[in-house]
Amino acid sequence: MARGDWAANMAFWRFVNNPQVTIDKLIEGWSTQTRTAVSGRHVLAIQDTSEVKFQTQAGRRRGLGKVGKGNARGVLLHAMMAVDADSGVCLGLTGGNVWTRKGKVKIPHERRALADKESARWVTAAEQGRDVLADARMITVVNDREGDFFAHWALTPAENVHLLSRAMHDHALVDGDTLYQAVERSRFCDNAVIDLPQRMDRRGRQAHLSMRFGTVVLKRPQRPGVTDLAEGIKLSFVEVVELHPPRGAEPIRWLLLTTHPVATVKDAWQIVSWYRQRWIIEQLFRSLKSQGLRIEDSQIESAEGLIKLVAVATRAACIVIQLVQARNSGEELPAEFVFTAEEIETLRAINKTMKGRTELQKNHHRPNTLAWAAWIIAKLGGWTGYASHRPPGPITFHTGMARFQILANGPTNV
Repeated sequence: MARGDWAANMAFWRFVNNPQVTIDKLIEGWSTQTRTAVSGRHVLAIQDTSEVKFQTQAGRRRGLGKVGKGNARGVLLHAMMAVDADSGVCLGLTGGNVWTRKGKVKIPHERRALADKESARWVTAAEQGRDVLADARMITVVNDREGDFFAHWALTPAENVHLLSRAMHDHALVDGDTLYQAVERSRFCDNAVIDLPQRMDRRGRQAHLSMRFGTVVLKRPQRPGVTDLAEGIKLSFVEVVELHPPRGAEPIRWLLLTTHPVATVKDAWQIVSWYRQRWIIEQLFRSLKSQGLRIEDSQIESAEGLIKLVAVATRAACIVIQLVQARNSGEELPAEFVFTAEEIETLRAINKTMKGRTELQKNHHRPNTLAWAAWIIAKLGGWTGYASHRPPGPITFHTGMARFQILANGPTNV
C-alpha cells in the first residue's frame, strides 16, 4: 500500500501475488464481523461505484481496461456499507465487487439481459447484503442515481427490505403520465435547513430546502429482459429543491424514490435524512484515494494484483472510518464488530506496552470497546495521546492499522 512502513508494504506485496488469495475470498471476508453488528437494527445498506485509476502507458497497460472518459485505465469498485439508520454508525461492509473491463461489448445495452450488464451490480450487491443482514430488523438499500432502473425496483424489495434511490430517469407511469409530470403537479408543502458536508466538488454549507411528496406507479418498460417482471411498481417520491441557492453555488435538487410509505411531512423528511447518509460511502472512496491509502499510486504490475489491492484496501478504509467514528464517541460498540478474537488479544498485549507515566497518557476507554481499540491503533500510527494535540485522523489510523497487521499476523501473512 502507499501508506505505512516498509515491512507492511513488502508483506502486502507478497500477499497480493499469492495465487491462493482470490478476489472472491477477499470480498467474502469483508462482511465477517458485519453479520453480528447489524442484529436487531434498521440498517441502511448504502452502495455505490467508484473508478480507481492507475497510471499506464501505451506499452504498459498492466492488463487494465478503460474506465471513465478518455484513455484512463483502472478497475471499478462497487461496495455496499451497512450503516445504522438511527445513529449513523458504520457497521461494516456487506459485499460488492472489484473488476476491470475486458473490452467493448458489441451487443447494444438495451438488448442485453440484466445478468450481462454492469448495472446488474446494484441488484447482486443488494442480494449479498440481504444475506449478510439477515438478522437486521429492517434493511433499506440506498443508491445514487445509477441504481434507478426498473429491474432493481422489481427484484430487490422484500418483506423487510426497502429500496431508496435518487431518480435518474423520467419513468413512464401506468396512468399515462411520466414521473416528472407527476412531481411537477405536486405542491411544495414544507421547508427546512440542512447541513451539506464538504465534498471534492463543493464546500460544506447550509441549504434552505423546499419539499414536496406523493405516490406514483412505475410502468414496466417495453424492452427485452424485463417482460417477466411486474407490470407496475408503486413508489413514494420525495423532492427537495433549493429554490434560492447562494450566489455561485450549484442548487440542490434531489428527487428521491422509495418503497417506504410516505404519508406525512415527517415521513418525507425521514427519507431525506436516510438518503443524506450516502456521504459515508463517499468518505470510503476518498479514504482509498486522496485522503488515506492513495492506492492509485501503486506500482503493482498486474491487473489481478491491483484488483486484490483494491479489495484489501476497501476493507482497511472501512475499518478506518469505524475507528474515526469511535474516536468521536457516540454509540459505544464492542471491538469484536471490527476485530477478530485473536486480534483483540494482540490489542490487549500492545495496550500494556503503551501505558504512559501520567493519567493523561493512559487508555481510559472501556476495555474491548471499539473506542479502546481506536486509541491503541492511533498510538501505533504516531498519535501522541495528548488532549492538547490534534485528534488522530484517517492517515494516522491507516498507518496504525498497517503496523498493527504486522504485529498481529506476522510479516509474511498480512
